[in-house]
Amino acid sequence: MRASTHLRTRTRAVFAGVIAAGAIAVPVAVAGAPTQVSTAKNAKLGTILVNAHGGTLYVFTKDHGRSSCTGSCAKAWPPLLGGSVLAVHGVSAAKLKLTTRSDGNKQATYDGHPLYTFAGDRKAGQTNGQGLSQFGGKWYVINVSGNQVTKSGDCNPVCTGY
Repeated sequence: MRASTHLRTRTRAVFAGVIAAGAIAVPVAVAGAPTQVSTAKNAKLGTILVNAHGGTLYVFTKDHGRSSCTGSCAKAWPPLLGGSVLAVHGVSAAKLKLTTRSDGNKQATYDGHPLYTFAGDRKAGQTNGQGLSQFGGKWYVINVSGNQVTKSGDCNPVCTGY
């Protein structure tokens, strides 16, 4: 009961601040809102998975079905975390799941592959992490079939735009 009272108080304070600033309050990041995984077309890599903000999602060849990217790795390659997941725009809901990381957080997986973003992607559509060798493995974008995309290449040093 105490936790729900605290959440209501925080929510009211946030909305009050938004209203005072003259903006319209739209609850998009409500506690418990699902983590969305969608698709985007990339000119070089085909249809790939992205997060709700259009950020490219990657898989790590070292994972073997369980997240092995922690510590400094997780700072460079933030895991896609959430309490629940939502498949949109061509993503298979049957392939989109959650797994529990060693730190207890829930990480989105697709077809058994833990999903990550890349700190080097500064805006939607960038694929700067494609084909990089870091932290003992390679990083690749993932397609709607659940496969890492290695064809058309490794866009090193930089891939940008959809």
